[in-house]
Amino acid sequence: MKKGIIIVLAALLTGSAAFAQEEKPAHFKLYGFIRNYVITDTREVNAGTNDLFLYMPKDKNMQGDVDLNAGFNWRYLSLTTRLGLDVSGYKFGTMNLSGKVEADFYSLSGTTSAAIIPQLRLRQAFVKLTWDDNPLALTLGQAWHPMGVDLPHITNLESGAPFNPFNRSPQVTLDVTAGKFTFTASVLYLNHFLPTGPNGKSAEYYKYGLPEFYVGAAFKTDGFLAKLGLDMVNMKPYRTVVDGGETVKANGLLSTFSPFLFLQFTSGKFQLRAKTILAQAGEHMNLLSGYGVASYDPATHTYTYAPMQDWASFISFQYGKKTQLMCTFGYFKQLGTTKDIMLTTNATTGAMEYALWMNTAADTKIQQAFRATPTVAWNIGKFTVSLEYDLTAAQFGRGARNIRGMYDGTPEWILNHRFICMTKFTF
Repeated sequence: MKKGIIIVLAALLTGSAAFAQEEKPAHFKLYGFIRNYVITDTREVNAGTNDLFLYMPKDKNMQGDVDLNAGFNWRYLSLTTRLGLDVSGYKFGTMNLSGKVEADFYSLSGTTSAAIIPQLRLRQAFVKLTWDDNPLALTLGQAWHPMGVDLPHITNLESGAPFNPFNRSPQVTLDVTAGKFTFTASVLYLNHFLPTGPNGKSAEYYKYGLPEFYVGAAFKTDGFLAKLGLDMVNMKPYRTVVDGGETVKANGLLSTFSPFLFLQFTSGKFQLRAKTILAQAGEHMNLLSGYGVASYDPATHTYTYAPMQDWASFISFQYGKKTQLMCTFGYFKQLGTTKDIMLTTNATTGAMEYALWMNTAADTKIQQAFRATPTVAWNIGKFTVSLEYDLTAAQFGRGARNIRGMYDGTPEWILNHRFICMTKFTF
């Protein structure tokens, strides 16, 4: 009896030892940087994060012969100084886990202390699972949107937005690698970067709709990378509607489809990147887009929607290591809604207008825009100094909106010249 107990205990101890050997501890790496920006503009701009995150110059504000939005202005800020923690090396059996927690100091635009004083905010927080001898990789948590992860060569804060999709979202992303190809499928929920709608910017439109879906493929070989993908959104701008003094459930989803293509070529110290996207209602990716109401059926309380179509593209290059020369060119153009939008009564003015909601981060009258951003950066070990010039030209619509959300009047171009000096110590 005693001998049997000893054998069982020995077996359990042996099994426990083998089980313990299957688990390997994780490794931790703290990283981050201290970053400072000095920025000047030649006119007032539509921008976030205390005017660091530039969208577009503001339209004219004429008082007699004087444009109140014209004139030199500047700011010096240490915002977006970043802290992060990378976790790697943890293994349980054949499963490998890594992860990231990343935050930076961020503030909203405004003049009050609450808007100006930076607050620590979460940027990324995700875990990645892989398995030995298995082509699957699973990412769970808040990370870069698959369409926004490849950024242009630039040192300013907005990283090319609104000419480049800019979004980080909670997601479940599956990557499958087969030779030189990687196939990606994602389910996402919008959190930091929100769509606009009847009640302003809100996550409620997605909360009562369907998840955002992304599917894509990438091909990578020596010095060359190509990505092709499609982003699909189904949201519910109207959840309820008032009918005869009674609040009833509204029906109908806004469905959008946004394909994109990204190309990258690398040779020695030289790298070239290009991206183009045909977006529908891409305001959740910081594009200057939106959508409108195409029709409403009072019998079934059903809305149909018409997304605004936009073409946004950039091409950029970088050369050098210690001394880097960079330049980015971006172009954006509104193409109008996919269907005619309906007239509705403005609740404030009582005037008839087309039911259209556009990205409120910038002026909603912008029809097309261009940006050129040459940059020179000096890397002295872990210390970087960069000088950047940003020319942004925006074409503002004039007259009244038409049935496709465009303007019938003669458009007008307005320019802003931005000069940026950035210092960054990376640790």
